[in-house]
Amino acid sequence: MSESEAQAKRPGSERVRNSLQPALKVFRRKTLAKDAVAGLVLGIESVPDGLASGLLAGVNPVSGLYAYLFGLAGSAFFASSTFLAVQGTGAMALVVSDTDLASRPDPARALFTLSMLTGVFMIVAGLLRGGRLLRFVPTAVMVGFVTAVGVNIVLGQLSNFTGAEGDGNNRVTRAFDLLFHVGRFDIPTLIVALVTLALIIVLTRTRLRSFGLVVAVVVGSFLAWCLNTFLHSQIAVVADIATIPAGLPAPVLPSLDDIVFLLVPALSLAFVGLVQGAAVSAGIPNPDGRVSDTSRDFVGQGAGNVLSGIFQGMPVGGSMSASGLITAAGAKTRLSLFIASAVMALTILLISGVVAVVAMPSLAALLIMVGIGAIKPPQIKSVVKTGALQTTIMAVTFALTLLVPLQFAVLVGVGLGIILFVAQQSNRLKVRQIVYEPDGRRRETAPVAVVGAEQVIVLQPYGSLFFASVPVFESQLPQVDATTRRSVVIIRLRGVDQIGLSLVDALRRYARMLGDHGSRLAVITTSDDVVAQMAAGGLIAEITEDAVYRGTEWVGATTRKAYEDAEEWIDAR
Repeated sequence: MSESEAQAKRPGSERVRNSLQPALKVFRRKTLAKDAVAGLVLGIESVPDGLASGLLAGVNPVSGLYAYLFGLAGSAFFASSTFLAVQGTGAMALVVSDTDLASRPDPARALFTLSMLTGVFMIVAGLLRGGRLLRFVPTAVMVGFVTAVGVNIVLGQLSNFTGAEGDGNNRVTRAFDLLFHVGRFDIPTLIVALVTLALIIVLTRTRLRSFGLVVAVVVGSFLAWCLNTFLHSQIAVVADIATIPAGLPAPVLPSLDDIVFLLVPALSLAFVGLVQGAAVSAGIPNPDGRVSDTSRDFVGQGAGNVLSGIFQGMPVGGSMSASGLITAAGAKTRLSLFIASAVMALTILLISGVVAVVAMPSLAALLIMVGIGAIKPPQIKSVVKTGALQTTIMAVTFALTLLVPLQFAVLVGVGLGIILFVAQQSNRLKVRQIVYEPDGRRRETAPVAVVGAEQVIVLQPYGSLFFASVPVFESQLPQVDATTRRSVVIIRLRGVDQIGLSLVDALRRYARMLGDHGSRLAVITTSDDVVAQMAAGGLIAEITEDAVYRGTEWVGATTRKAYEDAEEWIDAR
């Protein structure tokens, strides 16, 4: 039994206590200094990043900052992955942006409720061991979705980048309208944005690395202050759209009236966050070599979202950039995550006035770099090389993510992934014929085209025998025609535990066709469930009990017995 399976069977109180153990064993003197440095780097970098995340989501930027602070701390208590940094992500921010919270009576409280509801979905998924379901999400869907999210982030920030607004019903049309009317651009705003963008590109390639993002935003904001002060420009800053409090937020309760409205976006947010968190768990291993428990990471992300919502933050999820930053900064334990949260809290308490003068075009430049970084040409090329079906799924997901609200695009992408999985599995089914040679040896060949006269044909299907594969299975069976007489077809289902009524119906039809031509069907199985399904579907009544053979531990023995019985049956007629 694996560690994750053993943990799932433990009492609830013991599982919670064991989940808290990693957070309680991090205070080690020999690692404290490195964790403190890593936490300081992530905490400082997360201040402008959190504001930018709130800006991208179309909510009060302070909610993005609170989300980073409380989401990071809440998840660190429960997550299995040591360096899983749960913060706002571009994809989740865009889903929030498309949720139309402004239509609710209290948009701010609806946002906090959305965070809590997303957290509840994540926790439920974790407790139900939902980590196993992520294998059904194909790479083509995720590449198309993430690529479109990157494009959406870039297009969505053009107005803050240029200081002008475009007209249109979605980000694409507004972006094109803006690009066709460059005369609307506010030159001082554009200068600040371009300077910040250039500094990000240059400084992140120096020894500053990710800390260069902070320096770039600070320099850009200082330039905006100079232009506003001495040239009387109108460059927007955070204080123009939000009031920065000088203290930590008070807890709030969810808005029960908004829950039904928020169900679909919360489900979409949970899915996106869980997939991104799983990518972090897989990409950044634990320092002690322990394999991360994806389902427990779900619980950790859920706890982070619930805490974020309670303390007025937006939804959060596993962040690869933040997790990579804290490991690159030398973190040794999850204490670094708590230190990062503490740094953000101190920033809000001590220098909230500085946060208020952060320039909006500088945040837009930061987000545009995040969007560009989300577009991975090598991954797109890899999907294209796998074939037309995968490429089509990727293209459809990309287009939907660009053109429709993201909460619906996410769910459609999941549906496309399921369709792709079913199509691939059904087409992989192969039926082979086992031929017995006179010297006793066996070989596999393609099945004969037609069941002839006085033949014994042993067929072995390979692949998933679920409902979608039934037409593929039937098309590969030897045909029954006027030449068919006194023959036996044996279907060997060794290793198959479930077949479903669709396949039972197909076998019953085939058995009836054989019977109409004086022939019969026999089935070999090792599963009691398969026998019960054949009985429930009327197949055993069609072929009789003596045509059902039960396999044993001796591979091939039952097949040989069925083959010899078939020869005797033919000789008797």
